[in-house]
Amino acid sequence: MFLSVKELELRKIRFEETFQPGRIDFAGENLEQSSPLHVAGSAEVLAYSDGEVRIQGKYTVEMAAQCDRCLGRARFPLDGGFDLFYRPVSVIAREEEVEIGADEVEIGFYKGGGLELEDILREQVLLALPMQRTCSEDCKGICPVCGRNRNETTCDCRIESSDDRWGALRKLGI
Repeated sequence: MFLSVKELELRKIRFEETFQPGRIDFAGENLEQSSPLHVAGSAEVLAYSDGEVRIQGKYTVEMAAQCDRCLGRARFPLDGGFDLFYRPVSVIAREEEVEIGADEVEIGFYKGGGLELEDILREQVLLALPMQRTCSEDCKGICPVCGRNRNETTCDCRIESSDDRWGALRKLGI
């Protein structure tokens, strides 16, 4: 859904959309959208501004990825909200480098006649996901010796430490 600045200058736009899996591309992030992404919110151009747009909304979706520890399937139900501000890139577009002030750190910039809601949602979903994607907090991972998933089976493997780089320090008795 394209949020046109020209249209937003005339009136506030309310939106309620459902994006089926595959409509927003998460493939480059090794993610899978496993449920429809539902979003509801509004967009408006702020009065007395140079085309500054405010977009507010709430979304729900379930994402899936490979667990970073055991390589199994990890599910992430997301239920979040956003309150974003965007300015036209022409406000800062100059030939020389421009320092962005502290008041502009939380502001995004748009180019052209508006913003794509799908791009905003993709960014919000990626920001809401944890850095360490695990199937559970107590995931035991994969055994480095035999390669078994420790969540499914136990193994009697022992990890022998043959690399003793700190051995000389231990001998000092500190």
